[in-house]
Amino acid sequence: MSAPGRSTTGRVASAFDAARSEGRAAFVAYLTAGFPDRDGFLRAAEEVLAHADLLEVGLPFSDPLGDGPTIQRASERALAGGVGGRETLELVARLRERTDKPLVVMSYYNPIYCHPGGEAGFAADLKAAGGDGVILPDLPPDEGESFVAAARDVDLDTVFLVAPTSTDARVALVAGASRGFVYAVSVTGVTGARDTLPAEVADLVARTHAAGARNVAVGFGVASAATARNVARVADGVVVGSALVQAVADGRDVGALARELRAGCER
Repeated sequence: MSAPGRSTTGRVASAFDAARSEGRAAFVAYLTAGFPDRDGFLRAAEEVLAHADLLEVGLPFSDPLGDGPTIQRASERALAGGVGGRETLELVARLRERTDKPLVVMSYYNPIYCHPGGEAGFAADLKAAGGDGVILPDLPPDEGESFVAAARDVDLDTVFLVAPTSTDARVALVAGASRGFVYAVSVTGVTGARDTLPAEVADLVARTHAAGARNVAVGFGVASAATARNVARVADGVVVGSALVQAVADGRDVGALARELRAGCER
């Protein structure tokens, strides 16, 4: 769905524009950094990026409040393998050597706060690694002004979340603080594969567009080409995480799943 709104530049926005020009929603894929191990993550990322428009690299965290059991288990295994913030940025750098597609880190705020140099240090190190932005699931934009400023200083996108319970005022605040895209959460719950998505998703996307966001990607619950197709009818991007992470965990062909999901993004 094309929408008027504030224009953004950079790899992330360009990926959405390219998908839009092809008459489809952008396919935004998520994988947990360091899962099942460092090399396994890089292999899976390359297989997924053969079909995805953008990759979210999940920074493993011990208390991922927004994530369901699939991603929680992946984070636990990655942490047990020694992959934290610094190692995640190293993996982003290694992946950047292999792809020109956008790479966006999804991180809870605590690892950013504890990073050497704090917010500015994290932003600078992510930019140096070749990252394009940060998704911030637990940092409200009205409490994230200093991080947004640090990210802007090095030309990183910041992506904040809206939910079906978000008021119009909150949606406007998120749209104003986000660059690249706005992440619309389809349900009031945690990540995880679901068979259906709520009817409220279309209204949430419409309200976010009306607040000035050009690109709105919907996640939490998209698990198949069928659910991806439902989202693609109303949104600019389709986010898939748990289904891909579970495929990696099961040793299934994650590239084949990514190909199916990409097909589901066609309109």
